[in-house]
Amino acid sequence: MKEFCLIVFLFLLHLKAISQLEKTRFDSISINARNGTYNNVDGIVISRYGKTIFQDYFHEYTKDSLHDSRSAFKSITGILVGIAIDKGYIKNVQQKVYKFFPDYKRPANWDKRKDSMTIEHLLEMKSGFDCEEWNGTKDCEAEMGNTRDWIKFCLDLNLKNKPGSKWDYTSINAMLLGGIIANASHMTVSQFADRFLFKPLGIKRYIWTKDSLGHELTAGNFFILPDDMIKIGELVLNNGIYQKKRIVSSKWIRMMTAKLTEIENFSNVRISKNKEAIPQPTYYGYTWYNEKIVTRQLSYNVVFASGNGGQYIMIVRDINLVVVFTGNSYNSSKSKLPFDIMIRYILPVLNPSGTATKKV
Repeated sequence: MKEFCLIVFLFLLHLKAISQLEKTRFDSISINARNGTYNNVDGIVISRYGKTIFQDYFHEYTKDSLHDSRSAFKSITGILVGIAIDKGYIKNVQQKVYKFFPDYKRPANWDKRKDSMTIEHLLEMKSGFDCEEWNGTKDCEAEMGNTRDWIKFCLDLNLKNKPGSKWDYTSINAMLLGGIIANASHMTVSQFADRFLFKPLGIKRYIWTKDSLGHELTAGNFFILPDDMIKIGELVLNNGIYQKKRIVSSKWIRMMTAKLTEIENFSNVRISKNKEAIPQPTYYGYTWYNEKIVTRQLSYNVVFASGNGGQYIMIVRDINLVVVFTGNSYNSSKSKLPFDIMIRYILPVLNPSGTATKKV
């Protein structure tokens, strides 16, 4: 009996040491955010095995502050498409885009290549529209914002490439996905999202951006709590299940987060300028990204949603980890610093057994 009590005592001491190690490392994030090293970070929430183990907020943001998720919301739109397919509103990703807009009047100079555009092309950023935000060569979203009807603006856009032939990042694709969900379900996107995603996740506070006709923007400018972004990450981590309830099919989560397209000459880790990491390519799936974080000590694949300014929902399946960052470094390479934080302060203290590791 004495030996058993000693073992329990030593185990509890071990857990206490682990907890202190995590706390020390995570507190370092807060210190560096406040001293200017990471002054682009507005908030960070870390969840493991469904439990929040750290959170802090900066620059007058608090736990109760809504934050613009920017393009990270595109990844939530991707989840909504999967739910629409699961529930039969959409048959499959091979359905043609323009078929969902029967009231749309085609112009006289109709480009017949548009007839081949599918939902999958929108999800993969391969629509072919003459728009490109990745390198800032042609930002159609900004022009769209000045129009009365955002859906019509998107449908009217000229094509540059045959749909399916080339990856070009544009918010137009996510906006049309929202239009498809609305027309297929005979609900507004906000009604659909509230009924099938937000209420089941317990997400109650948020703000949509809309055009003058009421079309909700499904490409960004959606304001949400970081704690609720964590719920989205937990849903993806658990293959479509949240708190033992199926929200979206595991098949969709696998397809959505797959490494479908390598983004040419691009690595978030490289841009973060972390000196310990060995940069790996970034991949795009159906509105979600993949990138492996590799150092001499660790190697983890990260599935993530990403928004301008440093908005991230990061999922590391191997260690049951979800990390949310919100930030303010718009149109800056500093928006990639959350990858540096992951490498320096988060991943080194966690291991697959569910505990921290002293090898840091």
